[in-house]
Amino acid sequence: MDRFWKKLSADPRAEQCGWCKDRYGVSWQVVPQILDKLLSSKDKAAAARVTQAFLKIKKFDIQALKRAHAGR
Repeated sequence: MDRFWKKLSADPRAEQCGWCKDRYGVSWQVVPQILDKLLSSKDKAAAARVTQAFLKIKKFDIQALKRAHAGR
């Protein structure tokens, strides 16, 4: 994930919720594979915590998402 982010992100002002903008102005969302699993959890409160966590960040932080899912 970090490799793609480094290559694609050219405008820090455009970074939010995993979205970045490249040097040509094209927007990309770089999403970790585990996000779908965390959001589709049977524990709806855990999924909601994950959503709230990623709304506050620029580049996805997998460990932070796992902590939010676990309620930490």
